[in-house]
Amino acid sequence: MNMFDLCALGELIIDFTPAGITNTGIPMFACYPGGAPGNVAACISKLGKKTSYIGMVGKDQFGKFLTQTLEDIGVDVNGIITTSTYNTTLAFVHLDSSGDRSFSFYRKPSADIMLDKKDVNLEIIDNAKVFHFGSVSMTDSPARDATLYAAHYAKTKGKLVSYDPNLRQNLWTDLQEANDYICEGLKYANIVKLAEEELEFLTHTNDLIAGSLALIQQYDLKVILTTLGENGALCVTPSFHFFSPAFKVEVKDTNGAGDAFTGGFLYHLLSNGKNIDRLTQGELEQCVIFANATGALTTTGSGAIPSLPILATVEEFIKKHHRNKQSLLFNFE
Repeated sequence: MNMFDLCALGELIIDFTPAGITNTGIPMFACYPGGAPGNVAACISKLGKKTSYIGMVGKDQFGKFLTQTLEDIGVDVNGIITTSTYNTTLAFVHLDSSGDRSFSFYRKPSADIMLDKKDVNLEIIDNAKVFHFGSVSMTDSPARDATLYAAHYAKTKGKLVSYDPNLRQNLWTDLQEANDYICEGLKYANIVKLAEEELEFLTHTNDLIAGSLALIQQYDLKVILTTLGENGALCVTPSFHFFSPAFKVEVKDTNGAGDAFTGGFLYHLLSNGKNIDRLTQGELEQCVIFANATGALTTTGSGAIPSLPILATVEEFIKKHHRNKQSLLFNFE
């Protein structure tokens, strides 16, 4: 079997994104490939590293489209299971005037939540340097059990584990249950990427640094990254923390921006080649600069995967904006 830089597991879904209106005023939607873990695998593959994906799609045209999309950009799809019993999950994305999203899901039951532990190809995880997962696949069983099983396995095998809690409140029947299972995922993680509201949800504080440090101490995490939209990102480790301002771009669609940030960060981390415990603050700062640039570029197009940039585009973008750690980054006192 091939060796992989990253293996991602979770939901692979269709995002129907607003695409204007007809001449009679009827809204139109464009069909885009999506699903947060799939977006991360796609991002890192488009940047030039080897990735694989584990998940379940329906044996329908949407499932074929999703699988082909990943395969076309170099993601290994041998871990994807197809089912004729359940349809591929659909999400309708609604954008406000600033490009921010809300979702309507057509999901219960559907293919992505029917992934079973027996469907998880552990050999793929064995052959990956990084394992990445999220919480959307933990809203329902059997995918919940399969996700936690795979994350636990990855940790026991000494893999670097990346986790995106990715709270979608309308997919959970009970928010306390959401909190419990999202925190269960934290037990297996080394790197956690959160949105600001997700950090507040888990820690019950709007003090982002104090909340991050509390999670780090409780779950023995190495890095917490909190994305703040147009305000940039906060990186907290057990030893230091810093804030990295965002790149200013003309935003068209924020769908997939957080996943692109995660993918950009993990790509740069993998390229560095050092153990995460040995990274200096300066090296982590460069990872976050690269992540911010990758996320920003993704917001300038429509749809998540189609808008993900290639490496040369990210490097030229950073160079054009003359961003380096001296001009871009600040430490909190």
